Amino acid sequence: MKNGLIKKMLPYAIAIIAFIAISIFYFSPVLEGKKLNQSDIVQFKGSAKEIFDYRAATGQEPLWTNSMFGGMPAYQISTLYNSNVIPVFNRVFMLGLPHPASILFLLMISFFLLLIVLRVNPWLAMTGAIAFAFSSYFFIAFEVGHNAKTIAVAYMPAVLAGVILIFRGRYLLGGVLTALFMALEISVNHIQMTYYLMILLGIYGLVEMIRFIIRKEYMAFLKSAGIIMIAAILAIGPNVANLWTSFEYMQETTRGRSELTSDQSNKSGGLDRDYITAWSYGKGETFSLLIPDVKGGASGRLGENKEAMAQVDSRLRESVAQQSQYWGEMPFTLGTVYVGSFVVFLFVLGMFLVKGRFKWIILAVTVFTIMLSWGHNFKWLTDFFIDHVPFYNKFRSVSSILVIAEFMLPLLAVLALKEVSEHPGVFGIKELKRRFMVPFLVSFALTGGLLLLFLAMPKFFFDFTSGSELSQFAQYRKQGSGAQVDQFINAMESARIYIFRMSAWRSLLFIVLGGGLVFLYMYMKKMNKYVFFAAIALIFLLDMVPIAKRYVNNKTFVAAKIAETPITKTVADDAILKDTTLDYRVLNISSGNFTLDATTSYFHKSIGGYHAAKLKRYQELIEARLMHETDRLEKVLQNEPNDSILIATMYGLTSLNMLNTKYFIYNPGAPPLRNPAALGNAWFVKNVKMVESADEEIKAVSNFVPATTAIVDKRFESQLSSFKGDKDPASTIKLITYQPNALTYEVKGVKNPQLAVFSEIYYEEGWNAYINGEKVPYFRANYVLRGMVVPAGDSKIEFKFEPKSFVTGSAVSLAGSLIIILMLLAAIGFEIKKAFFTKKTEA
Repeated sequence: MKNGLIKKMLPYAIAIIAFIAISIFYFSPVLEGKKLNQSDIVQFKGSAKEIFDYRAATGQEPLWTNSMFGGMPAYQISTLYNSNVIPVFNRVFMLGLPHPASILFLLMISFFLLLIVLRVNPWLAMTGAIAFAFSSYFFIAFEVGHNAKTIAVAYMPAVLAGVILIFRGRYLLGGVLTALFMALEISVNHIQMTYYLMILLGIYGLVEMIRFIIRKEYMAFLKSAGIIMIAAILAIGPNVANLWTSFEYMQETTRGRSELTSDQSNKSGGLDRDYITAWSYGKGETFSLLIPDVKGGASGRLGENKEAMAQVDSRLRESVAQQSQYWGEMPFTLGTVYVGSFVVFLFVLGMFLVKGRFKWIILAVTVFTIMLSWGHNFKWLTDFFIDHVPFYNKFRSVSSILVIAEFMLPLLAVLALKEVSEHPGVFGIKELKRRFMVPFLVSFALTGGLLLLFLAMPKFFFDFTSGSELSQFAQYRKQGSGAQVDQFINAMESARIYIFRMSAWRSLLFIVLGGGLVFLYMYMKKMNKYVFFAAIALIFLLDMVPIAKRYVNNKTFVAAKIAETPITKTVADDAILKDTTLDYRVLNISSGNFTLDATTSYFHKSIGGYHAAKLKRYQELIEARLMHETDRLEKVLQNEPNDSILIATMYGLTSLNMLNTKYFIYNPGAPPLRNPAALGNAWFVKNVKMVESADEEIKAVSNFVPATTAIVDKRFESQLSSFKGDKDPASTIKLITYQPNALTYEVKGVKNPQLAVFSEIYYEEGWNAYINGEKVPYFRANYVLRGMVVPAGDSKIEFKFEPKSFVTGSAVSLAGSLIIILMLLAAIGFEIKKAFFTKKTEA
């Protein structure tokens, strides 16, 4: 029995060892202590610096930071939900491997688990896991730092495995695995990827429901569905604090509904349609799943491709070299979504060889998610989802749903190999032709044959000029330079066609190699099955690793010290940091776009930042005022103004001044500009302008003097009843203590109730105000700030960030974590008893 158990467990042990070896070998610089230099992680370190510092100093979570966009919740930046203990399993499943080898290992082991549940031979499952994990999208994500997204995708196969077990009647094991892996999936906190997983599970569940109904097995379906619902609830339990705070916050972000009524055709109740669909995959670009450079691959200058430039007339080479190598329909792209040409061939073959409903589920999910990835290029479907499918309008970059197709394609490919491996060399020639030859030839025609057509007539099937380029060239033609434009386009297209053809030839080569191996295995009677699996794995690696290496290779690693401290102080930073005032803001206009830069936040409280979930009202203020004021300042600086012009300009930057923007960085290598017009942390005003709506409010903010007037929505009118407009010139209000989640002001000399405006961002879901320890109401002023009527007398005003969603949610999360752990222990005990104790009894 002992030897039998060892023999049975051997392939699983070897799989784990192989996955570790592959992960470490691919990311071998981690053995030298090096780390990936990921651009988004650099931005993250900037945005989260204040949070990290507060956590290190106090051991607590601030839940709010003032380092970006004037101030915002920290939930989607960096918040540790320590009451959720489920993420401990994340470290277990990654085996403590160094990043990013740990994530690559997780991708493989999760897919391996799914294939084992689908009764795939462990040695073949090992091969299939490699095909899944080396999809190019994951390495693009590694390159830029989309770590949470990749981990969320990695848990998808494990979740599906649990659901499949439930529908097979393995209720306890399937239910516990579903709850555990779904809890891990949610805890990664990439809600968009989890949402896409729900689409996949929804389609799978619908097909299973139809199957049960046809068989009239109603109770069996209800039981399975009930256990899945219970598992889902259990999975939510440990994540309640995260989900509750995030949902609460989402309503106030760019993903929530705007109160403004302009541009209604572009609004959706969530993100604007243009923003949701900006990164829409082109229909022709979908062939990147088969041909990596179908649209040129990643954005970058054509001149970087020497072989392609050799195809261009030498007289036009210099100008063509400046054009982009990418000619797809997205604004730009970091890389191609490539799953492997041999994988696509096997996927097509699987549609003929694999029996049962599961292949139709895979096909339906693949086609459906590809259509959703087309975004504005398949407008009716996208608009339907934006308008009618709950939460779909909360997510941007619709092309990212291609991760589901990247999951489905290798899944059916492996199931096709399963069919091939279980029926090798047993057919006579007639039987071989009947059962295998026709599907094989049709699959080759639909992949390899299609590639040959593309190679023969590339311009018949594809455009080699992007839509934006065509618009640009049309303008040149209007200026009377049509002949030169045509000559330039032809030269540019010759370079791009060369790139396309080389990529198509490459894909054809791997289809011929892989398809030939499959044919030989089916036809020959003596090829060893395990040799076949090893050869297939080798083809997968030879096909996909070079593409992955485009994005992550040894050159993308840097010394740990550089990766850990990627942001260094500039002359401007040093000068600003000498100012020990408790709280003020900085605008960095040298970064190009202050809304896409979080490096400033590493040292300062920034007007800008880098985040996909800004508060909606702040974003609207950016669009209505801050962009215009920033542009005005830049234009004035370009003319090298004298001091009087510069100061006058600063006094006109009313929105920046009310946000207490004390310094402007215009050149990192020079001292900053100090803004004498910044209004400080809080001030008293003598006038109130009441407005009826958000439209009136944002319009009023564009033309007022914030030092003397507050703009207030009429819904807060009752809170101003005690304020009579009598400003006391002797009264003062001063910030005396600062923490990101707690502000204390000292008020003196107030004889009559005064209206105070605070240069802090208004967010009612958690910020509480206290005067002398007693909780008091406050309201929104000037579209994004806080206002309060301060009573007569000296007083102490405190603002504290105390979200109930976090406090109450944390208690629920702890209870939910313990329940899943107890159920996991029970399931393990039951499986051990069934595997060992039951057999002993029978013996």
